[in-house]
Amino acid sequence: MKVLITGGAGFLGQRLARRLLEAGRLPGAQGPAQTIDEITLLDVAPAASGGDARVRSVVGDVSERRVLEDALDAQTHAVFHLAAIVSGQAEADFDLGMRINLDASRQLLEVCRMRGHRPRVVFTSSVAVYGGTLPGLVRDDTALDPRSSYGMQKAVAELLLADYTRRGFIDGRVLRLPTISVRPGRPNAAASSFASGIVREPLAGETAVLPVDPATRLWLLSPRAAIDALVHGYSLDPSRLGERPIVNLPGLSVSVAQMIDALREVAGDAVASRIVYRRDERIERIVASWPGRWDTTRAESLGFAGDRDFADVIRAYIENDAPRL
Repeated sequence: MKVLITGGAGFLGQRLARRLLEAGRLPGAQGPAQTIDEITLLDVAPAASGGDARVRSVVGDVSERRVLEDALDAQTHAVFHLAAIVSGQAEADFDLGMRINLDASRQLLEVCRMRGHRPRVVFTSSVAVYGGTLPGLVRDDTALDPRSSYGMQKAVAELLLADYTRRGFIDGRVLRLPTISVRPGRPNAAASSFASGIVREPLAGETAVLPVDPATRLWLLSPRAAIDALVHGYSLDPSRLGERPIVNLPGLSVSVAQMIDALREVAGDAVASRIVYRRDERIERIVASWPGRWDTTRAESLGFAGDRDFADVIRAYIENDAPRL
């Protein structure tokens, strides 16, 4: 079987590709596991293959029909749609966010429909689909009320995928990811970028800016748990998802202050003291609209799992991803 990962040169795309290459197999559309013959990594920049002949890198704009038609054929039975313009950038550049987060998702679904073989599609959504006055515990079926262009684009793409699934064009499933922390590398334009920066930069001996009130509560998931969820979500039999192929993934509900306390526990006062508070009203407004806690009963019944605590997430980052000083 063939696998397509959009955003394949990115952080999660590269990790997912490595996990799938190691596994070597995925369930097919009819159930039994099939050997992975090829993984296509589609992105605007070349994706690393790791020297594996099963990896094909396609460089192009994910919103262009011809690029998608080159990347996805009738033997592509698994699609992981990770490509996205992050929240802060989508807010700053409305046209770009619409083209990549919404138009590209519709084009991808249309190519899947045109191929006619009902591929299994995993779409990564976000806590940003929620907003406004939220209940204390957000459920999978809590009304969507995004307060950012990014959240709106993700919400519309969710509805599209659910309807294409209902119509039998694809076998789709939406996984709403918590904020991923700790991401390696450099800061990006996501409103949530600080959730990694306040750990990553201090551990590297650099100052980190905290743009939101320390009491702000976030819903977090480690990179390892995120990849576990993507693979597990793909592997679920559609009968288990029922008529609602949308799942809020388990995560950690922690305040920023608790995150800093965990960093202090793991790395000491000197490291934690490298965080400086400098309020950014634009970021605070976006992040404050996201839920800090949600009901994961359904996700857990489907076999999804989150992280134990944030201190363990930091330790895993130090062991696996932090640059060696």
